Amino acid sequence: MNVLEVENLGFAYGDRQALRDVNFSAAAGRFTALLGPNGAGKSTLIALLTKLYELQQGEIRVASFSLRSEPREALRRLGVVFQQSTLDLDLSVEQNLRYHAALHGMPRFLANERIEQELQRQQLVERRKSRVRELNGGHRRRVEIARALLHKPGLLLLDEASVGLDPASRQALNAHVRSLCRSTGMSVLWTTHLLDEVQAEDDLLILNRGVLVAQGRADSISAADGNLERAFTRLTAASAA
Repeated sequence: MNVLEVENLGFAYGDRQALRDVNFSAAAGRFTALLGPNGAGKSTLIALLTKLYELQQGEIRVASFSLRSEPREALRRLGVVFQQSTLDLDLSVEQNLRYHAALHGMPRFLANERIEQELQRQQLVERRKSRVRELNGGHRRRVEIARALLHKPGLLLLDEASVGLDPASRQALNAHVRSLCRSTGMSVLWTTHLLDEVQAEDDLLILNRGVLVAQGRADSISAADGNLERAFTRLTAASAA
């Protein structure tokens, strides 16, 4: 079963085409990496998936619900961590989570249960009363993940979530999201421009200049070139030519 289906997706900013006829699917319970250089169109794609931008061309379905005709049902199945943090820095970790739960209309007893569960899962119990501005970058990202998972989405989208983190924190965050994917059966779409955030067993999409130039398992895409770095260089160079 596919948790996400994208068909014939196109988007333009005026006369500049940002995405061109993009087609792919993301399987349930899988970690899918969306890899591309800066300016490839990854953030535009995330903006369309989350309905920050209206669809111009094509179709997006989340858990079989059309984002065009059934947006409320489609968006209920998504959890999102954007590249730019949207946490309130002056609220505590727990207050940020409670505010999000209220936006989703959760009754208090359910919000209490979900917040406790996510604080435990993200290893934030001891920081629940800390103001967000007191946390380091890695812990802030964990708060954002906790917030995104409160309503138990089937698909978690992370748009360049490791930007601004030091290498150790980047690796820890990537490993943490993968462990959530394995332990919960949740699907993940992780966008990045960093090759070391992709593993051989990942489902991989490579986007360049708005064109999807490769899709499949990362080790299969890499096979002809010997490693992912050489494959990525060849595929993006060919697209740019």
